[in-house]
Amino acid sequence: MSFPCVKCGECCRNIDKIPQLKAFDMGNGTCKFLINNLCSIYETRPEICCVDLMYERYFKDKMTRDKYYQLNKEACEYLLKQINGDKQK
Repeated sequence: MSFPCVKCGECCRNIDKIPQLKAFDMGNGTCKFLINNLCSIYETRPEICCVDLMYERYFKDKMTRDKYYQLNKEACEYLLKQINGDKQK
């Protein structure tokens, strides 16, 4: 089982909110490795960018995988709502 990512790229356009990814930020909050909504370093991406690895290493003793996926899905939906709201203005 893995996180059902829809590959919208919004998480990669908001890395300025993640201190561990500062070196990856192009200066506008977007990851310098995001190309056409895909990660160009996917196989070697930072641990924090891997939802399933983060669950296994840091969250499996704190919550179920379903709960963790739900929280990540809510974060994705929040980012999409932010961008869609900005487009409607």
